[in-house]
Amino acid sequence: MVLYLLFLLAFVIAVSRFLSTSSASKHRLPPGPKPWPIIGNIPHLGKQVHVSLQRFSQLYGPLISLRLGSQLVVIASSPAAAAEILRTHDRLLSARYVATVVPYDTVELDRKAIVWASNCNNDRWKAFRAMFRNQMFSARAIESQAAVRERKVARMVEFLQGKLGEPVKIAELAFAAIFDSLSNLMFSRDCIGFESSSETANRLKSLIWRMMELGTKTNFADYFPVLKKLDPQGLRREMFRLCNELYSVWQPEVKERRERGRPGGAEDFLDIFFENGLDDDQIDWLSLGFLQELFSAGTDTSMATIEWAMAELIRNKGAMDELRDELKTKLSPPLDGKPALIDESVVAQLPYLSAIVKETLRLHPPAPLLLPHRAPETCKVMNYTVPEGTHIVVNVWAISRDPKVWEDDPMSFKPERFIGSSVDFRGQDFEFLPFSAGRRMCPGVSLATRQIPLVLAALVRSFDWSLSDGEDPTELDMSEKFGTTLEKERPLLLVPNRSSL
Repeated sequence: MVLYLLFLLAFVIAVSRFLSTSSASKHRLPPGPKPWPIIGNIPHLGKQVHVSLQRFSQLYGPLISLRLGSQLVVIASSPAAAAEILRTHDRLLSARYVATVVPYDTVELDRKAIVWASNCNNDRWKAFRAMFRNQMFSARAIESQAAVRERKVARMVEFLQGKLGEPVKIAELAFAAIFDSLSNLMFSRDCIGFESSSETANRLKSLIWRMMELGTKTNFADYFPVLKKLDPQGLRREMFRLCNELYSVWQPEVKERRERGRPGGAEDFLDIFFENGLDDDQIDWLSLGFLQELFSAGTDTSMATIEWAMAELIRNKGAMDELRDELKTKLSPPLDGKPALIDESVVAQLPYLSAIVKETLRLHPPAPLLLPHRAPETCKVMNYTVPEGTHIVVNVWAISRDPKVWEDDPMSFKPERFIGSSVDFRGQDFEFLPFSAGRRMCPGVSLATRQIPLVLAALVRSFDWSLSDGEDPTELDMSEKFGTTLEKERPLLLVPNRSSL
């Protein structure tokens, strides 16, 4: 049976390669390294895919193509190439390639999902997007929830006061603060907490971390779609099981809210789902699917950004000292030995803190490769042919470190480069795309850019920080772990000490 399947796979690949080669002879594809038979350029990628793609772009140009198994992938690695994909051809190329690990078909995703919907040019997706933009992530909605985020951050500080002198994992700390802020937006209650003592909290954290891990694994069915139904690595089946288990955690809350209702207008996202007249199936999906998308596009990315920012500040004493001076000047002093509640509206107006966040997002973009788009029909990009069905990726990491774009020492952490600069992350400056651009731009950008500075301000204002093992801060390991989200290879362990401010 195994030999039969291997023979069938080789035959299908050979036919598809013959057809694609015949087609390529008639069209000018973007350049790229010569693929190997059957497996294509897979061996050329290595563990650090974003770095390998950057190297290829330096050799072949800002728009390149690779053959990964039977799939053609086009990668943009310059602001001009990114602009053609995310602005000039945004309407066409905003179609989503859905990874095979996602355990739902495209028809179901298009009816219910936001991030993973394959088509974003239909009325249903536009209505969901408008609901997100105008109600859930509007300026008014974000502002109305400021007190919740401030309380979660105050709780984080309180927790750390009991950990003075002990090493803590910055990523896990940020995860708890951000996820509980988001769970309050969704359901008006905490779900994890900093102690993670409840069975539900531990189960929830375990589920979400496992789902994130599955999403970053190499899946051969992505390279050879003929294997999708077979799911030889079992990743799709495992993700489906985790989705169902996660749904069972939320189902009682959704059921109770549906039966009980809440008078007095919408107070959280679940209220908004009901107010917009969504049917039970859509609400059930959105309560699950949106929670997953919040994590992948919100909690996980914000957590990684906070960890990278703290790592850079530990390594760069001058930046840390300047930030501490700004916080000391602008924020309220401690009261009776206890830190005052940090005002998010004040934090949002601190220029050096904002520059630190931007510089962190530049050097360590949370999504080094934007979630893949797909060409639903053949088109031209930068005078090259992009055939129907091609997967399209923007290498944000390469653009953010391009010396032609960032002339002032692009590999160094220099927040000053953003002081007085008009470059922003709202999707109009294609040299800086941490949240993407166009139709597929992250809908929660306004929330993330409030949450991240608030957590950083609380950490730096409330404590002095040191490395746990006496390591020289300038020698801190900054190795990256490639995945959907760019994380530190070695989690950042820091020791909180009583603040000298």
